Parts: sequence; C-alpha cells; structure tokens
Amino acid sequence: MKATVKTNTLEISANTAGAELCSVKKDGVEYLWQAGDAWKRYAPILFPFICSPKGKKYKAGGVEYTMPSNHGFARDMEFELTGQDSDSVSFKLTSNEETLKVYPYDFELTVKFTVQGDSVEVLNSVKNTGGKEMYFYLGGHPAFNCPLEEGLRFDDYEIVYEKAETIIQPLLTGGERTVIDNENGYKLTRALFDHDVIMKDKPNSKSITLMSQKGSRSVTLRYPESECIAVWSSTGNDDAKFVCLEPWTSVPVYCDDEFEDIEKKPHAVKLAAGEGFDYRYFIEVK
Repeated sequence: MKATVKTNTLEISANTAGAELCSVKKDGVEYLWQAGDAWKRYAPILFPFICSPKGKKYKAGGVEYTMPSNHGFARDMEFELTGQDSDSVSFKLTSNEETLKVYPYDFELTVKFTVQGDSVEVLNSVKNTGGKEMYFYLGGHPAFNCPLEEGLRFDDYEIVYEKAETIIQPLLTGGERTVIDNENGYKLTRALFDHDVIMKDKPNSKSITLMSQKGSRSVTLRYPESECIAVWSSTGNDDAKFVCLEPWTSVPVYCDDEFEDIEKKPHAVKLAAGEGFDYRYFIEVK
C-alpha cells in the first residue's frame, strides 16, 4: 500500500512494501528513479546487513545462519503503516518467525519520512526488543534520476563532495585504482562503475551532490551520522538512468569477513537489550 504526503514544496510517496520511498517530486518533476528494468528498486532499506557476508553465512551465538538476500531482508518485507499526517509518514517492521530463521534477534524497525521544506528527512530507528545484545548494519540506497532534466545525458553529471576526499577503490580484477586524490568530486561515466560501488569510509564530508553544470536541478544527500558513503550505478547499461547515493552506518559486512561471528565484526552496531538506535539522512532537491 502506498502512502503520499504533499506539502507546498514537495510531494513524496512511500510503500508498505519494504517501507520504500518511491517518489520525490518538486514542481511536478520526479527526482527518484522509478524502478525500471535496469534496476527494479527505488530506495531500499539495508538491514540487518549492508551487502552480504562471504557465502551469505555468518554466526551468532555460535550458531551458523544464512542470510539469503543481499542487503538483508527489510527491503523485501511488508511493513505496517503506523502514522501519517500533513508532512510525514511512518512504517514499522517487527521481528517474526520468518526473520528469526535468518537473524536471531528480536527487534522493531521503524521508518519515518518527513518533508522539511525542500528536503526529506529519512529516520530509521531500531529497537532491541529481546533480552540479549543484538548486532546489525543499517543503510539507505536511494536511486536518483540521471539525467534530472530533458536534453541532458548521464555523463553531463558529476558527483560533488562537501569537502576534499581521497577514494582508492579495489578492482574486481585485483589491485586498486585512485578515483580521486584530495579532490571534491568526479565526472560520471558508465565505465566509472566497472568495478562496482565507489565507497568512502570515514568521509570528511557530511553531504554529497548529484549535479550538472549544464542544468539547474540537483540532489544533495546529507548524512550527518554515516561513517561510509557510497555511489553506484549499473555499468555498461545506458538504460540505467540513475545514480544511487548511499549513506551507510559503516563499511559493508563483507569488509568484516575476517570475523565469522557477528559479535566480533568491528563495524556492526551493537545494541543492548531494550535500547534504541536512530539513524537519519536527508534528501534535498533543487
């Protein structure tokens, strides 16, 4: 079921399926990728893993589990619509028999989208409802139309970081490459993503912008609480007219594969019984 919030500046929609944001419009212009054939999602929630552990397996409490889906299960589950008013909409997912088969923790995950002027606050809240410590990763994966305006092309756009960054990317063929060296951004090309996602761990920047010098519309994603920011699009597919700006709590779970037990994975969020964890980011459109 889809829920829509319309203010005098923005119109947004989100779905109970995955609590997924599926539309962000300003002046009637859609900024969010509309789940086309090149990638059939809009802005999935990544929980309780970001990416997948080696072989999709991990241990918790000494017991081996398999997480069958990449990026965890939240994006593929039905949430409950728990609230809607003039500027916000909220959803909730509670642990159940299905989740406990692959993830042995009792939890409550709530997602709230709030329109604030020309931006959308995305608030993900995790509560440990069980009697033991729980461990998880959490992130966003919103995809934005690229180009954002008629007459422009994918490679007319660039990614601009708030501050200078150095990004060194491991290559799928072995070795590594320097994407930027103490620079504020890079131009988009299809080949840029030949080696998958471009991640920056512990970024200097707290925001990232998708923009074109030839256009007037842009998207800025602000991530005050993220320790990793990622950029991704599908390589070699000109129909993939989108770019994902992905704020993550940390590097993906596979970076912690040296540690099989989730309790030992250094980048997992640890939450004591009864405690809560809030994680937010902001989508600003111009």
